[in-house]
Amino acid sequence: MKALRFSSSLPQYALLKALGSRSKRLFYKGPLATVRLADVTEPELPAPDWVKIKTSVCGFCGSDFNLVFLRESLTASPFISYPCTLGHELSGEVVEVGSGVRGVGVGDLVTVAPHLGCSARGIEPPCRSCRMGRPANCENFAEGNLAPGMLIGLCRDVGGGFAPYLVAHEDQVFRLPAGVSHREGAMIEPLAVTVQAVLDNKPDKHDQVLVIGAGVIGNLIVQSLRALAADCTVAVAEPSPFHANLAARAGADHVFSDGDILRHATELTGARAYKPVMGKTVLMGGFSKIFDTVASAGTLDASLRALAAGGVLSMVGIGKGVMTDLTPLWLKLQTIKGVYCYGYHDVGGGRKHTFELAIDLVKHKKVNLEPMITHTFRLEDYKRMIEVNLNKGEHAAVKTVVSFA
Repeated sequence: MKALRFSSSLPQYALLKALGSRSKRLFYKGPLATVRLADVTEPELPAPDWVKIKTSVCGFCGSDFNLVFLRESLTASPFISYPCTLGHELSGEVVEVGSGVRGVGVGDLVTVAPHLGCSARGIEPPCRSCRMGRPANCENFAEGNLAPGMLIGLCRDVGGGFAPYLVAHEDQVFRLPAGVSHREGAMIEPLAVTVQAVLDNKPDKHDQVLVIGAGVIGNLIVQSLRALAADCTVAVAEPSPFHANLAARAGADHVFSDGDILRHATELTGARAYKPVMGKTVLMGGFSKIFDTVASAGTLDASLRALAAGGVLSMVGIGKGVMTDLTPLWLKLQTIKGVYCYGYHDVGGGRKHTFELAIDLVKHKKVNLEPMITHTFRLEDYKRMIEVNLNKGEHAAVKTVVSFA
């Protein structure tokens, strides 16, 4: 079967870093390309507690994009193995189940939580993170009976969703109820990321919230805020008028596109601005909670300056090499929270995975995922999909997906 495979070597990395600024096409076309269609063997169940899935829809994530263009931090390299089949936002139909699988059967429409924690790796006893209910933050991503890999799509032993078939451990598989489509099923993973981010930094009705960036994740954070903390005030900073308009439709109270976060923070929150002898303005007061989906040096600096005393900044984006003046952090007793994937929660006397909570939000129409899928491609058209993602504003693109229908 054909699969979209990623691979990289040190000479290739060096050449692309030197030449890629002249032409981004080198990353996905020609002899230096990091991704290409390849013939791979259709997967078999690796153990009795795994299932085999026929892929329906797979989304192209921002992390996939960054991997193709070698923008990921090298700090994460011990937890990736390649060549690997990309894709971790997916839905599909179960076509085979192992003898030890319970709760899912052949013919079920499912989505997959892509984390490859202790249970998928056959490790007992589980690590501290897995025992805490956060298998996506497992301490054993480079251990056990699988090659290194944080997620499916980043592990050479476990294929991702950009292939007609893949396998997943039973703990990763979640049934989709009637009324939730294949396309919506492929969006459960990014929605779960934002549901987890909001639950980890949940506002109340007195909070004034800022979301930086209104791409897929920023838009879904706005929708998750409205579904889980509806009474708070939400502002969004987004330079693209197209994406800013979508954020307003998703429920943001205030949207601005001029990039002047500090000025808008003073106007919206009543914060007071103070100008140092040299350097940028710092605010006293400001937003009580900020979700930064960009995570650049500029947005981190602006977030700390615009965040109120005791405020919490959730770093939802994944930047690298970020350096900034941390004076506001200690001056205003702020907290910076890392945000990565999802876990389990005590809900109504039971225990639910964030995927289950996200599926419930879709089932009960508390979030709207379908309009966010703006472009659908065949697997063999992956180069065109990458080019659309290079120019999302020009193409009015939000989420691009591959459909195997």
